[in-house]
Amino acid sequence: MMSEDAGVMLVVYDDPSDQRSLSLDETSSTEESPDETRLSLETTNDVIPYIGQRFSTHDAAYEYYSEFAKQCGFSIRRHRTEGKDGVGKGLTRRYFVCHRAGNTPIKTSHERKPQRNRKSSRCGCQAYMRISKTTELGAPEWRVTGFANHHNHELLEANQVRFLPAYRTISESDKSRILMFAKTGISVQQMMRLMELEKCVQPGYLPFTEKDVRNLLQTFRKLDPEDESIDLLRMCRNIKEKDPNFKFEYTLDSDHRLENIAWSYASSVQSYEIFGDAVVFDTTHRLTAFDMPLGIWVGINNYGMPCFFGCVLLREESLRSFSWALKAFLSFMYGKAPQTILTDQNMFLKEAISMEMPTTKHALCIWMIVAKFPSWFNAVLGERYNEWKSEFYRIYNLENIEDFELGWRDLVNSFGLHSNRHIVNLYGLRSLWALPFLRSHFFAGMTTIGQSKSINAFIQRFLSAQTRLAHFIEQVAVAVDFKDQAGEQQTMQQNLQNISLKTGAPMESHAASTFTPYAFSKLQEQLVLAAHYASFEMEDGFLVRHHTKAEGGRKVYWVPREGIISCSCHHFEFSGILCRHALRVLSTGNCFQIPERYLPVRWRRISIPSAKLLQSAPSDHAERIQLLQNIVSTLVTESAKSRERLDIATEQVSILLSRIREQPVSVQSTREISSMHRNI
Repeated sequence: MMSEDAGVMLVVYDDPSDQRSLSLDETSSTEESPDETRLSLETTNDVIPYIGQRFSTHDAAYEYYSEFAKQCGFSIRRHRTEGKDGVGKGLTRRYFVCHRAGNTPIKTSHERKPQRNRKSSRCGCQAYMRISKTTELGAPEWRVTGFANHHNHELLEANQVRFLPAYRTISESDKSRILMFAKTGISVQQMMRLMELEKCVQPGYLPFTEKDVRNLLQTFRKLDPEDESIDLLRMCRNIKEKDPNFKFEYTLDSDHRLENIAWSYASSVQSYEIFGDAVVFDTTHRLTAFDMPLGIWVGINNYGMPCFFGCVLLREESLRSFSWALKAFLSFMYGKAPQTILTDQNMFLKEAISMEMPTTKHALCIWMIVAKFPSWFNAVLGERYNEWKSEFYRIYNLENIEDFELGWRDLVNSFGLHSNRHIVNLYGLRSLWALPFLRSHFFAGMTTIGQSKSINAFIQRFLSAQTRLAHFIEQVAVAVDFKDQAGEQQTMQQNLQNISLKTGAPMESHAASTFTPYAFSKLQEQLVLAAHYASFEMEDGFLVRHHTKAEGGRKVYWVPREGIISCSCHHFEFSGILCRHALRVLSTGNCFQIPERYLPVRWRRISIPSAKLLQSAPSDHAERIQLLQNIVSTLVTESAKSRERLDIATEQVSILLSRIREQPVSVQSTREISSMHRNI
């Protein structure tokens, strides 16, 4: 096409990278009849473009071809134009191509700007539609003059094509809703769940993804990151001046801008000393307002409640960043690594743990895996999704590897998931998440779905979609303090509850006086079950099995003189609580108390000796608080032995508490005591 004014053909590319990677000129776009066009995907729709098809505008042609592409399993983009509005004959020809047309564009590198090495989806696909403008009938119109639907890549299924960027949209009303949610401080994941409920759609079926929401929230941000970083570091230094036991570390990039920062509180270091044997490192969240990956270290205390260990904000998720985060955490905890650590599936994090915590057993959080199931399997399985999920949980909880392998094979066969990439990936990583592979390692019960909900709810307290960086550390501190206070109340409530003995066995009474109510309830479950098992003495130990079974069972080894007992089910190694098989053998052997080594300190009724843990100089105030804690602990233990004692204690403590609250407290005293209290 020639411009009458310029005498040359004006060709404009919507994407400059296409100029060197696509050639859809007259020689490569000869007119084809519909019969000669071989579709790459069988379709029964009536919207197949054909040569000579007419449209009133080029936008109408684009929308038509886009709808056709969506039904076939791909998306399109504008490739190039010939002519230009207002010059000569104006715009005379347009090309629309498959989203995978062309090759990867070459980016110019910027030394100061970090480059993201993202894999391109372009593969040189030659599928296209060409339209040309004509005025044969008077009014200008657009006709299809070239069409090819040959693709050199797989086309997507209907439940997958909706995730292509071209078909992901956030309406104006949804944008307003998201901004409102952001101001309330809820996480992006919570926003998605709420909007799914509001729109009555299944999980994973919104017309946009979590990533789209995060990108949208980025556009709402109006704060200067550099100013925020300065305020954040200033706040950390101020906290450190007031509380020497507050710990934080950070790194700066070559331009002296904040890159990573990690911190922990005095109470967190105290808790970790006893309860840091099993840790969750949750890196699935982001500080949304600044699009920064957020990592939170959490554990479980002796009352079965989550406890906070530390926090980290990173500029990016990389091996270098995760390695730095783990080193910082270990320095906070005086070099003590956990026995086990649970994380999300992240190859950089996996490698960093193997480097920085070589003696720590690494596993994947089951609840982080299960949270992805709706987007992975809901559309694939349809009505059978819930049935599949129930069967997955059953297999996940099996005791031995052989049963798991058989169960997994049956699961895949029953639901026809042999080629599903998520299933293939899960199976390849089974030794990191399936319980049969993990039972010989201690996880403090954090692999159960119930405990995972408690931990997740705890973590949600720290998250805020729109918040200043400097305020975030304060927000975490408030949440930790609130949790500590709530934890103390729950601990008191647990201790005041009447413990009901169910078996009458001396071992049960012994455990009730030593374990916290939470840990005792777990042991009591095993004691009740032990009564249903029979034990048979063998040459090398005992065989224990359910009284209804004639075969199978567990091998138990017991050395009475040394107080050592172990079972092939590894329940004690996994949970820190003796199993029904071992308890049955102890009962049969006239053992009336649980051996000392099977009453772990982390499950006992204890108070944390702060002076020992933090090696801080003891003050008169701190010593008196410690003495009061010991008195209260003794009071609870003695009062719980009978209803009469409990009634007297409750009445007298209520009177004492009322008298204490009547005493005035100055603002200055509150600040000083609050600072001391963090060290106790």
